[in-house]
Amino acid sequence: MDLRSLNHFLRLVELLHFGRASNACHISPSTLSRSIRQLEESLGAALFERDNRHVVLTPQGRRFVDYARETLEQWELIRNALMEESDALSGEISIYCSVTASYSFLYELLSDFRRRHPRIELKLHTGDPADSMARVLAGDEDIAITPRPRRPPENLAFKSLTTSPLVFIAPRDGADWQPRHPEEPTAEQWSSVPMILSETGLSREYSDTWFRALGITPHIYAQVAGNEAIVSMVGLGFGIGVVPRIVLDNSPLANRIRVLPVKPELPYYDVGLCVAKRRLKNPLIRALWAEVHNRSA
Repeated sequence: MDLRSLNHFLRLVELLHFGRASNACHISPSTLSRSIRQLEESLGAALFERDNRHVVLTPQGRRFVDYARETLEQWELIRNALMEESDALSGEISIYCSVTASYSFLYELLSDFRRRHPRIELKLHTGDPADSMARVLAGDEDIAITPRPRRPPENLAFKSLTTSPLVFIAPRDGADWQPRHPEEPTAEQWSSVPMILSETGLSREYSDTWFRALGITPHIYAQVAGNEAIVSMVGLGFGIGVVPRIVLDNSPLANRIRVLPVKPELPYYDVGLCVAKRRLKNPLIRALWAEVHNRSA
């Protein structure tokens, strides 16, 4: 068993598709298949069930995931500790964030870090911020930029970068269904307003709480993943949405949107960096974590 086959195994676990996993590993599908088969032979157990259409983990495969991740983590720790002694950090850090966060925070955060640690590679993955903590906890990402939840998990460390209010946004051109007095909301005004909300996440929690306080169930036009998509749909006139103000301020569609002066206001987003506490033992991640500390000090 070698580290490459463990990496191949975990990439296939992530993608559950030999073609996509082999591309991600920069090898051919036949090489990936051979690597997995040799791993299974050395373990004496099948790790995947596969046919022409599906790839799924076996119970033994699910047990082996933790071992593979821990083994690679331990290898990284000793490798990076030795490099840290020579003051020449190198390796890879994966970062997960929304599209908005990628251009709102990353350049300022990483520009000096890159100059100080040119041998550290940074891998960026973008997506719905509602998925960020789960990806970090699962070991799929090293670090994520995410809103701080109401109750952060005990095994996550969080460091704030900025705060941003959550706002109700509406098409600038107006529509008959828009509430005429949003500063004095009533159930009658809002019961038939088409709402475009996040499928999950903090903004959805706060929105649901706001509507419950009003005593109504919102009329959901669409539930989407990602705040940028909400801005687009509101700009097209499909309904009213709820997004962090920072998303609207950085959107190319901002001139098609207006912010409603809704009362009571929704809570602020506390946007920051999160990492699994156990991963702070990694010198690479610890160096990036210190960069955030230095900027916020």
